[in-house]
Amino acid sequence: MGSIRNTIIILLFCNISIYAQQARFTSSGIIEFEKSTNMYAIMKKRINKDNENYMQPVYEQYRKGNPQFMLLKSTLVFSGQQSLFTPIAPEANAEMGFFNGNPMAEQHNIVYTDHGSDSFTAQKKVYEETFLVRDKRRKINWKVTTETREIAGYQCRRANAIILDSVYVVAFYTDQIPLSGGPESFSGLPGMILGVALPHENITWFAKSVKDQPVNTATIKAPTKGKPMDRATLTSTLQSIMKSWGDYTSTALKAFSL
Repeated sequence: MGSIRNTIIILLFCNISIYAQQARFTSSGIIEFEKSTNMYAIMKKRINKDNENYMQPVYEQYRKGNPQFMLLKSTLVFSGQQSLFTPIAPEANAEMGFFNGNPMAEQHNIVYTDHGSDSFTAQKKVYEETFLVRDKRRKINWKVTTETREIAGYQCRRANAIILDSVYVVAFYTDQIPLSGGPESFSGLPGMILGVALPHENITWFAKSVKDQPVNTATIKAPTKGKPMDRATLTSTLQSIMKSWGDYTSTALKAFSL
């Protein structure tokens, strides 16, 4: 009996060792994200009984000449306790006509995060203005679920949250990348966020690839351009600028506050 027990223990130990060798634990690298915006859904929401006579034809014309989803790319470089999210300029913009400049369909932010000090610096382009926001990371009260899915070769677990008072967020993170980061300013989970969905805003960010490679932390630098302020000052500034925009104010504030 003792011999059998010892054999079982040895086999269990070997299996654990093999799993540890096969598991991918990434401490530095480059993640390529793709932001997908459902333009048909976003445009449809702007049509109401007061404007449908002219908005509906514009919407139908857009559908004839453009794809349903607008795709934008970005990178997240990370090493040690630092990360830098950077949008990649699109090769060509879709012809959006009346809907040109929709902030939900664009990428406005370069976001540097020092996870060790729980702080971030974000360079935000708001139409013709540029702001440099320095503050503590947004605290997100995540609720981790049992749902899992694979993203870019990593097993990820789902978590849900509400941000900006009313924006429902679904995120998928992996503990195989132990840094608590993610695209844009999404963070705060026990591992890297590789997928984010804002279902009611019709937007997602998902990792398309993860390059596990050494990164010199000296190359991960915070942006420096823009009018300096904290998050609260940015919010009050945007509210002042957009106070006369009517129903569109809420949509624009969400887009520029992510």
